[in-house]
Amino acid sequence: MRFWSLLCLALLAAIQAPAQGKLRELLSGRTPEGFVERTWTVEGVPRSALVRLPADAKAPTAVVFCWHGHGGNSAQAIRSWEYDKADTTSILVFPQGLKTATPLVDKEGRMPGWQPAVGAEGDRDIKLFDAILEDLKKERSIDPKRIYSMGHSNGAAFSYVLWQARPDVLAAIGSVAGSLTVKARDLQPLPVIHVAGENDPLVKYAWQQATFAAVRRFNACTEEGKPWAKEGVLEATLYASTKGAPLVTAIHHGGHEYAKGSTALIVRFFKENPKPAK
Repeated sequence: MRFWSLLCLALLAAIQAPAQGKLRELLSGRTPEGFVERTWTVEGVPRSALVRLPADAKAPTAVVFCWHGHGGNSAQAIRSWEYDKADTTSILVFPQGLKTATPLVDKEGRMPGWQPAVGAEGDRDIKLFDAILEDLKKERSIDPKRIYSMGHSNGAAFSYVLWQARPDVLAAIGSVAGSLTVKARDLQPLPVIHVAGENDPLVKYAWQQATFAAVRRFNACTEEGKPWAKEGVLEATLYASTKGAPLVTAIHHGGHEYAKGSTALIVRFFKENPKPAK
């Protein structure tokens, strides 16, 4: 009996080992393969990001900024979102946040995150975006019609902040479990894809629905949407725009997680929505 018990335990450990290894990899802060850590000093403060530069990028290249959620880090976001596997041709930038207070989960500001509004935190993260993009333009041919921003939770909210701050720079934004955190009276039309969980306990689904309504208004979108895609657990609906700035809402029945299928849909949406030629 003891032999069989030990054998069963050994088999169980063998089965669990890959999953445990994956968990250790996700929690690890080491630089993922294909990325390099780069640093900038923004108004005297050291900042960093993990950057993936495609080796064969000869033509003007797209740039995608990917902002982790509050309390996360850039390495974890790379490993869990797998954006680099879905998009092999763009320059990918995963910045690292600084300690930031948020009334939802971290009132003392002990964990890393992003400024919640234009003008907050001295605009430190908008300035980081500017510094990174300026450096990339010096060393690579960047396609000005394909500069994008996406993120999860606080990082998604910051993509909405960047829409307000840099509408002439961005071609489109992607939000997973985020929202417009401040009231914006008038925003320049910009394509948006927004992933939301109907049972999100943190960024309430009602708040995200209010964001959908605001985006449709800013972008002059139709009130009625049409099916756009199904991916993972997501059902995506397209709201066409008379100003060339569609909204896609991708809904699932879960909560605040980075839902399965989010990356594939965001990559597709970005590729379909370069900035129109002037």
